[in-house]
Amino acid sequence: MNDNVIIKTEDLCKHYRGGVIRALDGVSAEIKKGEVVVVIGPSGSGKSTFLRSLNLLEIPTSGKILFEDVDITNPKLDVNVYRRKMGMVFQHFNLFPHMTILRNMTIAPMKLLKKTKEEAEAKALELLKLVGLEDRAESYPSQLSGGQKQRVAIVRALCMEPEVMLFDEPTSALDPEMVGEVLDVMKNLAESGMTMLVVTHEMGFAREVASRVIFMDEGQIIEEGTPADIFENPQNSRTQSFLSKVL
Repeated sequence: MNDNVIIKTEDLCKHYRGGVIRALDGVSAEIKKGEVVVVIGPSGSGKSTFLRSLNLLEIPTSGKILFEDVDITNPKLDVNVYRRKMGMVFQHFNLFPHMTILRNMTIAPMKLLKKTKEEAEAKALELLKLVGLEDRAESYPSQLSGGQKQRVAIVRALCMEPEVMLFDEPTSALDPEMVGEVLDVMKNLAESGMTMLVVTHEMGFAREVASRVIFMDEGQIIEEGTPADIFENPQNSRTQSFLSKVL
């Protein structure tokens, strides 16, 4: 395998109802270190299922997922070791409501990475500063706006020092005026060299930030290429039809 490939899927399938519904239908893809891969496509095309399969939140029906050359679908492996290397940000922020922002960010590094409270808090405060929320460390999630919560969710994932960040429609639950502040954090993260896989409906973000765009439909990768390839010169009629509706 190319040294730069961090995640590779081979013929990934996820079927429901005995194969009647094929959420993923033979998806083979590679994600290289430092790449920002943006997955687009209509609702129900398998984008989120693909993303959630990468850290086995969805267990594939068949196929392989190689993370740094290790097939993590092997049931004998401790998948949590690999999950820790993949930060995940969902549509909904999944913050613990009864804990302060600082506690939300430090609990996993202390428990799983065995960091001291001081180390974990120092890292959390440094990351909060990066997203302009250092003054909210002692606030509770209910005191934050949706955009602020999502920025906290991103830096909470970064506290685990992941090698890859997975984003599952991170702005779809936000009010339109809050989308920009979250996308700005993601752009900065991309510029810092973080490997990212992003499922999103934000075509402007895909066009501006992606190193590669994957278009999915009916559980398959229909077309992939640079943002210029996909947005300015799509080859497949399904890609053309989708983009004509969303651009």
